[in-house]
Amino acid sequence: MKEKTLDYGELIGKPKKPKVYVIQQIPGTSEGTPRINILGAREYGEFVFCLSERSQIIFSPGPVIFKLRALLKNYTPQDYLLLTGDPAIILLAGVLASENTNGKFKLLKWDKQERKYYPISINIHEKGEIDESN
Repeated sequence: MKEKTLDYGELIGKPKKPKVYVIQQIPGTSEGTPRINILGAREYGEFVFCLSERSQIIFSPGPVIFKLRALLKNYTPQDYLLLTGDPAIILLAGVLASENTNGKFKLLKWDKQERKYYPISINIHEKGEIDESN
């Protein structure tokens, strides 16, 4: 059973600022020349960088899972995932975040045409009607 921790802000009714969990650092970051600019996502919360741009799970997913689980242990439904990097690692991050929030999490989706991020709320336990037209 997970132990629930309470911070002072919750006790006095002050909402904490959401966090934006950047799954992997942007390629080129280690050389000082990131290939994409994610600063537009900062309006949704404080950045938390999870893994380096070189993180891989090809040979052994265990260490990456362990590190992501530790980094996402305080993920709340008010926080966001910024889906950067290896698709397999992105999938793991979504699964691990949803473990903490009973299947609910938010992500930021980049819209190339509008050149901005849009928040998307996910509930993997959604039981609504299936709309085959989408």
